[in-house]
Amino acid sequence: MKKHIALLGLLGLTLGAKAQKKSSADSLMSAMNANERPVPVAIFKSTRLVLSQTTETVKKNEFNFQIIHRFGDIAGKGNGGETAFGIDRVNDVFFGFEYGVSDNFNLDLGRSTIGQLVQLEAKWAVMHQTSDNSSPLAITLVGEAGAKPYQGTTFPTFSSRLSYLAQAIIARKFSSDISIQVAPTYVRENTPFPILPGNEQSFFAMQASARVKLTNHTGLIFDYAHPFSNFRKNTVGFEDPIGFGYEVETGGHVFTVNVTNANSVSEMNMLTNSQQRFSYGQYRIGFTISRMFDFNPKVKKDK
Repeated sequence: MKKHIALLGLLGLTLGAKAQKKSSADSLMSAMNANERPVPVAIFKSTRLVLSQTTETVKKNEFNFQIIHRFGDIAGKGNGGETAFGIDRVNDVFFGFEYGVSDNFNLDLGRSTIGQLVQLEAKWAVMHQTSDNSSPLAITLVGEAGAKPYQGTTFPTFSSRLSYLAQAIIARKFSSDISIQVAPTYVRENTPFPILPGNEQSFFAMQASARVKLTNHTGLIFDYAHPFSNFRKNTVGFEDPIGFGYEVETGGHVFTVNVTNANSVSEMNMLTNSQQRFSYGQYRIGFTISRMFDFNPKVKKDK
């Protein structure tokens, strides 16, 4: 009897020690989890897709240089093999410079061939999607002011050459493979272009984009934009811009090759005056090259 009591006592002590050990371990893990901060999710690989910007920003003291190119029509009258499927012609070239004032705030400068448009942009990431899903969305605000300084014949005063754009980009990474965003947009031109009777000085638009991951460094991207404009709805010739492309990340570079019916790169040009139709062969090859430079002080490592 005493032997059985001793064995039960020993078993009770053992279970108590194990419970105490488990409780200590759980407390340690809980404390570690409590100290962990949610990590922002990188929804896209670059600050731009085919037609749209993304919620991503350039980090503090980093500088992103972009070249975006639109060739001529692939098919249609006078194109095809005669122009090397549009390669012989240039519709638009955009040079962009993005600088990270902080991790969440960028100042950008860009210049387009179409309209000789120069634009200054502020981009502010107000919310990030987080790894613990405490914040399920990323939201970035964009404000642009553009000028066509050399269009004196078309626009007699400097004020008449100014354009503006305001945008809220809302994005979510639904899985490791799929990212989707929408961007309600407001566009205003002091002189509506094209200069035709009934054209509106301002209107709203909606852009929608998606990225599908193929590998860790490649993906397919899709872009669509629709202006909510009575003038463009009721006037023959205007088309909604559509684009799709293949994106490759290689170290500090992100390279995208794409096909789109949009001639223009800048949203202010693209949303106001897209008149190219896929069924007429009016679609073109384009590419985007993005190169990041880091101007943060380098930390010296002890040898």
